[in-house]
Amino acid sequence: MRLRLSQDARPQAMTLLIATAISVVLSFIPYAEFLTYPFRIFVTFIHEGGHALAALLTGNSVSNLWVATSGEGLTNTTYRGLFSEFVISSAGYLGTMTFGALLLILIRRAVAARFVLLGSGIYIFALTMIFGLIKPIVSLTDLSGIPFTLAAGIILSVGLVLIARFASAKVAAFFVSFLAVQCILNALFDLKDLFTLSTSFTGPMRPTDAVNMATATGIPAIIWTVMWIAFALGILWFAMRFYVARRESSYQPDLPFEETTV
Repeated sequence: MRLRLSQDARPQAMTLLIATAISVVLSFIPYAEFLTYPFRIFVTFIHEGGHALAALLTGNSVSNLWVATSGEGLTNTTYRGLFSEFVISSAGYLGTMTFGALLLILIRRAVAARFVLLGSGIYIFALTMIFGLIKPIVSLTDLSGIPFTLAAGIILSVGLVLIARFASAKVAAFFVSFLAVQCILNALFDLKDLFTLSTSFTGPMRPTDAVNMATATGIPAIIWTVMWIAFALGILWFAMRFYVARRESSYQPDLPFEETTV
């Protein structure tokens, strides 16, 4: 079925294309990672938060959630059977893609960008305080990951709330689009890296979600990686299909380039 861009989606599509173009250009500029570093840490929180939420939804527990200065993360959970291990292992990459898709859908549904940013800030703060600070202290697990996780989580949370509070509506809306693009692109790039790590041509395999599933099931890590890539592309296709469709509600006044009539 051929998809056509709805007339009322064109202003929002322009915003999304600009956010995507900026993200791609920055990836080719030397030392631009200093500019994108906060967004990388944000995506890591979303990734690890996906593992944590999946653990809770499957009746398991979370002992800690760490975010490292390198942008990598670690979430330690319990597993109750193969199904829960599959859900928890899948929730990192797919959760990041889903979060990015959700941001796009919320903008398309004319949800105010300020509320989206505020909700994202509260979510990051909750992950930080509950799984990055309280749970490790209560369970007396390795406490070495607390300092950076706590500092990064608080800075990101405060930053998102300040943007929601003081930025103009258009800036806030563009920022939501940029966060969505960062989540989607990082999920795809991370899955690409996982695909490389899951092959037998790169030497000994590093511990990854795909390797964990391979150890639990005997199914090669590359199979799990390909399956997650397929699911991630399916989520992205659904979000974009929703994004280009005609919107029944009124226009989103927060969006840059939004066309209005008097």
